[in-house]
Amino acid sequence: QVQLVESGGGLVQAGGSLTLSCAASGGTFTTYSMGWFRQAPGKEREFAAGISCNDGSTYYAGSVKGRFTISRDNVKNTVYLQMNSLKPEDTAVYYCAAKRDDSYYSRAHYNNWGQGTQVTVSS
Repeated sequence: QVQLVESGGGLVQAGGSLTLSCAASGGTFTTYSMGWFRQAPGKEREFAAGISCNDGSTYYAGSVKGRFTISRDNVKNTVYLQMNSLKPEDTAVYYCAAKRDDSYYSRAHYNNWGQGTQVTVSS
């Protein structure tokens, strides 16, 4: 079991950038696929991005592809989400998630969750 703590959320103007961090502890970080989900008020939770536990391959939802970059640092046991060209519709609580397989590209079976961090993009 791994514990996840997100940080880096905040308020940013449309067109701006923000980088989220997720620090993992209590598990072997390199065995986990990592993902970022987001949930806006009254909306379903969306699988935004994932990264492989194996070779660093990445997945992006169409809504963020080309603007967001997921990465991981296996020395620091941290996963990042770099968000560029932010839009008001990116406003959501962003959650870090982990699972012990290499299906990073699928929203299924992510079963370790952080507490979430709020990202608000003003128009």
